[in-house]
Amino acid sequence: MVSVASGAETPARPDGLWLRWRALLLRYEWIRGYLLLSPTALVMITMLIVPILGLFLLSFWTQEYFEIHRDFTLDNYLKVLDVQENPIYGLLLLKSIRMSLTATIAVVVLAYPMAYYLAFRVTKNKLMWIILITVPFWTSYLLRVFAWKIILGFNGVINSGLITTGILSEPLEFLLYNPPAVTITLAHAWAAFAILPIYVSLEKIDRSLLEAATDLGDTPFERFWRVTFPLSLPGVISATLLVFIPTVGDYVTPTLVGGTSGIMIGNIIQSLFGKANNAPLGAAVSIMSMISITVVVLGFLYFVRLLFGKHAIQRSG
Repeated sequence: MVSVASGAETPARPDGLWLRWRALLLRYEWIRGYLLLSPTALVMITMLIVPILGLFLLSFWTQEYFEIHRDFTLDNYLKVLDVQENPIYGLLLLKSIRMSLTATIAVVVLAYPMAYYLAFRVTKNKLMWIILITVPFWTSYLLRVFAWKIILGFNGVINSGLITTGILSEPLEFLLYNPPAVTITLAHAWAAFAILPIYVSLEKIDRSLLEAATDLGDTPFERFWRVTFPLSLPGVISATLLVFIPTVGDYVTPTLVGGTSGIMIGNIIQSLFGKANNAPLGAAVSIMSMISITVVVLGFLYFVRLLFGKHAIQRSG
């Protein structure tokens, strides 16, 4: 817009719609919050919710060779739930949950002392310690699994060392291709995911509370159990969920170090989508696995709430 009197250019006035929208933004803080969340929410909806909905829809279809029939049917779910004709799905799901729980417990038990030492004993160069914890993640997940295959193998590091020192005369055959090998590999691969959230919870604890517990006569163990551990429980819960949920569906680790006795439900799902060429059945098995994991997680949170109260779960959320 050009002024007639001076010939100078004047800025255009904002229209009424923009003024009303600006007034809403200034008046309602929750609108600004949702606008800030909108990019992440859009990515989550596009990359997570939409594929899950597609998987759920696919589970009600059937496939014959390369042709997918889109007629609604519950045959896939009936096949998964039929323990008489197809017990393998239920047995492998229970086995996967058990192995994942074992790996999760091992990870948390190993990670807690490291996080405790880092939070209460290390006073200098904490950043260097955190970087050292993440060093294994500088290589790919596949290489770390292969490393354990070399360590536990028939001619691996453990067997070679025992034979060289004269402790054994022949290699041990039970170290690899079994459920314990899968559990050990998973525990190492997911250790950092447990150490960091537990460390954050321990670092946030007010040290004056520990001093007060000591002044009131608590022993170191009583102080830990009554003060430190309950206050660090949000980190323990977060670490447990971060490790348990992904490891149930892992199929790379069982494929490389599990052998025939160490396969998990993820291997069956991968096979159904791949060699078996039955994507709808694979989708049904995936949905049932997600439901089972959800039930286990809710049961775990309920158990924690009974032991330590609802505040621990609220703080972890």
